[in-house]
Amino acid sequence: MNTATDHARHRIVVVGGGAGGLELATRLGNTLGRRGQADITLIEKKRIHVWKPKLHEIAAGSMDMSSHEVGYLAQSHWHHFRYRVGEMVGLDRERREVLVAAHVDDEGLQVTPRRAFGYDTLVIAVGSQSNDFGTPGVREYAMRLESAADALRFHSRMVNACIRAHAQTTALRPEQLQVVIIGAGATGVELAAELHRTTREVVAFGLDRVDPNKDIRVTVVEAAPRVLPALPPRLSQATENLLGKLGVEVRTNAKVAEVLPNGVRLADGQFLPAELVVWAAGVKAPDFLKDMAGLETNRVNQLVVQPTLQVSRDENIFAIGDCAACAWPQAGEEILVPPRAQAAHQQASHLMRQIRRRLAGKPLENYRYRDFGSLVSLGEFSTVGNMMGGLTGGSLMIEGRFARLMYLSLYKMHELALHGFPKVALDTLARLIVRRTEPHVKLH
Repeated sequence: MNTATDHARHRIVVVGGGAGGLELATRLGNTLGRRGQADITLIEKKRIHVWKPKLHEIAAGSMDMSSHEVGYLAQSHWHHFRYRVGEMVGLDRERREVLVAAHVDDEGLQVTPRRAFGYDTLVIAVGSQSNDFGTPGVREYAMRLESAADALRFHSRMVNACIRAHAQTTALRPEQLQVVIIGAGATGVELAAELHRTTREVVAFGLDRVDPNKDIRVTVVEAAPRVLPALPPRLSQATENLLGKLGVEVRTNAKVAEVLPNGVRLADGQFLPAELVVWAAGVKAPDFLKDMAGLETNRVNQLVVQPTLQVSRDENIFAIGDCAACAWPQAGEEILVPPRAQAAHQQASHLMRQIRRRLAGKPLENYRYRDFGSLVSLGEFSTVGNMMGGLTGGSLMIEGRFARLMYLSLYKMHELALHGFPKVALDTLARLIVRRTEPHVKLH
């Protein structure tokens, strides 16, 4: 193990405050930080954390973000680590420094200058972003759900579209109140199901000139032969049937050629009019990781890691979560650990133990991904998924209330890792009370 000799305490820097990064910083702070055994710093460009699998609920308006967000500054104060605002833009491996860009606020004023943070152990957990595969018009005209700000922006535009349609005296334009979601993975399917309910609840609050059954239309476009291609075919078919019953149009084997200001053009020449377009197809790691400081990356910018989660070319640097290309041997072939919240949670737990071994001078243990399956929430209508697939060698398919309970438990595990049982219990009770006194959909 290499450590700096001019620092009394081991410096651990975690870059990225997503599910894995924030859980790791919190656990390290509660143990090593509290006891004065290490200095822990979390670097993140955003001020608040929201669990990424919840972004579709914020976008649809079915979840009030204010009751679920975690402020990094408060979290760091309560859990004995430092939070430093900023975006990582480079790395000096020789000096062991993370290079962070100057942070500028919404008004263009500089908040913090360009800085460098020294480390003895560096953990990169910067997550992933949408991969548009170079499709024309996506950057200009499609929205993405990569952050809480993206979700709030979509929701605001959706509510404004409903109010605009109610107020106008002329007939609706072809694209008005039309939503096209590109990508029928978990995010796309979950957003489509939530929108069916929340748009109807929004117009029920006095927007009576909008007929949701006739005027509002949601279309999901998927290049693969079926929706939810990561799930077993039976669950994909059950999900597609349910979406059909909700009035959501599903187009499979449909490749997008171009996104336009008023809709989407498919490769076969068909045009889908749309006022709102959401790109939810494909992911990649952030572009700045590509060949950063000579570190090895794959074709989607993920850092190649060893079984110990150390990057392939530097033993002092670890990578976890969506930005890590971690091998997962399966049935004689080697694939990568999928970009799921459960993987980030497991890797944070594993790395917490390994950093303690590293400080003690003990050899590191290999990480092994345990597949607990996939769950997809279709709002109040249903939840589907396959559980324990990687443990049983088969796949236990579940639907309905039990699947919904399992889906909710994943979020509770994340909250427990951040806050502990007393706070999670009180926050849950408070949400249940508030929900009885307020609209079940965000109206602004």
